[in-house]
Amino acid sequence: MTGPLPLEDAQARLLALAPPVRAEDVAIEDSFGRVLAADLFAARSQPAADLSAMDGYALAADGGSVQWRVVGESRAGHPFARTLGSGEAIRISTGALMPQGADRVLLKEDALVDDGTVRCAQMPPAGSHVRRRGFDFEQDSTVLSKGTVLGPAQIALALAAGHARCAVAAVPRVAVLDSGDELVRDPAACGPGQVPASNGAMLAAQLAPLGVRAIRLGPVADTLEALAAALEEAEDADILVTSGGASVGDHDLVRQALADRGAAIAFWKVAIKPGKPLLVATRARGDAPPQVVIGLPGNPVSSFVTAFLFVLPLVRAAMGATASLPRPVAMRAGEDLPAAGARRTFLRAVHDGRVVREAGSQDSSALTALAAANCLIDRSAGAAPLRAGEEVMVFPLHGA
Repeated sequence: MTGPLPLEDAQARLLALAPPVRAEDVAIEDSFGRVLAADLFAARSQPAADLSAMDGYALAADGGSVQWRVVGESRAGHPFARTLGSGEAIRISTGALMPQGADRVLLKEDALVDDGTVRCAQMPPAGSHVRRRGFDFEQDSTVLSKGTVLGPAQIALALAAGHARCAVAAVPRVAVLDSGDELVRDPAACGPGQVPASNGAMLAAQLAPLGVRAIRLGPVADTLEALAAALEEAEDADILVTSGGASVGDHDLVRQALADRGAAIAFWKVAIKPGKPLLVATRARGDAPPQVVIGLPGNPVSSFVTAFLFVLPLVRAAMGATASLPRPVAMRAGEDLPAAGARRTFLRAVHDGRVVREAGSQDSSALTALAAANCLIDRSAGAAPLRAGEEVMVFPLHGA
């Protein structure tokens, strides 16, 4: 058996197994948070014609004219109906269509208006305060690339480009299974030696911002028969996430249950803390793409951290995201940190955007510190002690 994999190696191996992206057609207004499955090309130019960028007067400039006769108005949605002739001007509003014959806008505050005429102390240069046709984007140009996550600005751009619908990556089907004889579904009904089953709900909540409505299974008893039944129930899922039972104890049976059902173990154990006993496998499903199985540790903090580092990136990859891994940022340590151990360690911590401190107990069962944390401090294996004020790399948890 080879030793635990480095984090980046394990992530790369996992992402190489990502289920293929399936495309589906959705309304643009329902596409928030989804990932484009194909490049989006503009169906129109923006703006579709020359527009005024300011309130003022559109001028038909010629020769040495310094005075123009005001012959009408152009406002948004109500353009001036004819071509401007020599010596003519119209009142114009921001965003209104420039009339034929006009080549510049005199700002309202610079205009001298008297009895139906407008004058200026200084002629504005040609093109002043005009938004030219297509300056934002031209028809048939690529406005959004495949793999783009659609946020508010991207939705606005897609609509402006003339699209009411778009092709996005379908959200993969994800099943979450937590196992353990000690787990009780009803948190108010725990007997001696029992604990509420919280990991399944936690993992489902981690997946929810990606648009995943996880199928919940369990808690499942620590028997091969119960696990086999649960695995059969989860067969339609593209990704199966298990929590608990992936370690080396006598009652950690997930690996055996998967092997009994023909799953191929891709790798087991990652050189990180918390989360070393991570299991990744694939399971054939007839003509369908193989199911990807990620076995997470049962301790809640370990389960949370490994879901953040592995499950969420896998789901993003299955949704076609071009950048699926979380990205660290540099911050200043708000306190001294001791030397790191033999494994790369992720400390639950709190940051204010500049300075970061540990959130509390780093025990892998400590939910209070996890709930207080908004980031993970990344400490390399064998890292030297760190003094307060020195730079440290941090993974923000929210919005990542």
